[in-house]
Amino acid sequence: MMADLVTDEDLARARTDPDFRQKFMADHLDRLLEALNVARRSASNPARAKQIREGVDLAVKLAEILNNQGSRPGTTRAA
Repeated sequence: MMADLVTDEDLARARTDPDFRQKFMADHLDRLLEALNVARRSASNPARAKQIREGVDLAVKLAEILNNQGSRPGTTRAA
């Protein structure tokens, strides 16, 4: 799942190509949600719970960015 690492070329293209950036972020949001689901089903412990909370926070931020880009192309809302 995480074998497909992000390259410098991917990041550079995401900075300049709005369509690529939208797909790039959506794909990575899907990967994050999949990893959170796997973590949720695994053995519970305080460290795992903290990782899941951090992952959920990141997923929410990515979703907000994706939603903002969909409504106003090329812009994001300040946090």
